[in-house]
Amino acid sequence: MANDLEGPQQAQKATEGDHPITFRGLFALREFRFVYTSMLISWVGDYLTRAAVTVLIYQQTRSVLLSAISFAIGYLPWITLGPVLSALGDRYPYRRVMIACDLFRMTAVAMLLIPGLPVAVLLLVVLLAGLGGPPAQAARSAQLPLVVGRERLTLATAVATTTGQAAQVAGYLLGSALAVGLTPRVAVGLDVVSFAVSALLIAIGVRLRPAAVAPAHRRHLLRETAEGFQLVFGLPVLRSIAIVVFSTIAFSIVPESLAASWAAEGTPDGLPQGLAQGLIMGAGPLGVAIGGLLFSRLVPAERRWQLVPLLAVVTPLVLVPAIAGPPAVVVAGLVALSGLAQGAALPALNASFALILPASHRARAFGVMTSGIQASQFLAVLITGVLSERFRIPLVVGVWSIAGTALMVAIVAFWPKRPAPVAAAPTPARAEPAT
Repeated sequence: MANDLEGPQQAQKATEGDHPITFRGLFALREFRFVYTSMLISWVGDYLTRAAVTVLIYQQTRSVLLSAISFAIGYLPWITLGPVLSALGDRYPYRRVMIACDLFRMTAVAMLLIPGLPVAVLLLVVLLAGLGGPPAQAARSAQLPLVVGRERLTLATAVATTTGQAAQVAGYLLGSALAVGLTPRVAVGLDVVSFAVSALLIAIGVRLRPAAVAPAHRRHLLRETAEGFQLVFGLPVLRSIAIVVFSTIAFSIVPESLAASWAAEGTPDGLPQGLAQGLIMGAGPLGVAIGGLLFSRLVPAERRWQLVPLLAVVTPLVLVPAIAGPPAVVVAGLVALSGLAQGAALPALNASFALILPASHRARAFGVMTSGIQASQFLAVLITGVLSERFRIPLVVGVWSIAGTALMVAIVAFWPKRPAPVAAAPTPARAEPAT
């Protein structure tokens, strides 16, 4: 795998030790520009369709429940088959996996344009299209260290995180506006085009590298998937990263998920319901975006790992004052601070995770992580949603955040002082260095 680092990484090796890592330097890498643009386009298309489908199904059925189910189906591929599908990213070249997944999703989403499809078929098609997400995401994450190198990986991860938040906001807003103002199928049609463009960009601008696992070394797909779980939860430093990531996301997602009901109950400042909901929902992604970029740009690399425990505790801690039922503007400020801490921690965690992994296990390990994130979000939303049926939302959010703070304090008490050396991975990553 030594030849995986040909190209821009070799040029970086001699220069980046003496010069700061900058956005200009990152985007000077031609291959990264193509990967980034493809990612941005496909993500916006994804969220655009999720928003449009909820409107389409509500228009056909006038059922809030079925509309909500169409949105929740987006979690199922990750929670159920995500790790297994992600393992495909190690079996085949990353470039080929990403193109195949884009074309698969393009074809599946195009089926939603057929007029008169029954609701059950629409839901099935949404589920089918979602199956292309795990292998595409895993392959993209696994390839990123090869594209940008070790020194630029944290900044590249921060840029990707910020882009994901921006794509979510833009996709939801655009999808909702087009679905309500025109027709949901216009938004769906744009998603079809987005996948076609994404696949074209990958085909033009991304190098074809050998598969991480050679055909002669492949085993049963389920066994390879199990190896991904064993790696993530068997290596102490990876296990610590996974637990912190799952926990911080589970305790920060709740205000966003309850924003609509929170705003409907009314807040002391008397803001219109739509504005209050928008402030609460948008504050978290905004905080994550700002935190990721500023922390990765301004904090020296050697300090990032040491600050993760503090940031992990702060993420739920700043939400505790929500228990008092403050005005929506104050709630949004608390949520933004929580997102700021979360966004600051995630790039350092993601970059360390990627660099510790052996190249042969990257895609399946990222699949385990992303599936865990989706599952933690789903459970957090489900539990707090049930509790909010019986108790006031500020009380639920406040108590949930107190529990999260106590849990994070206990978790970070065992935080490793530094990432484990790469050689500690079961399959020595020294065979494929990341610099």
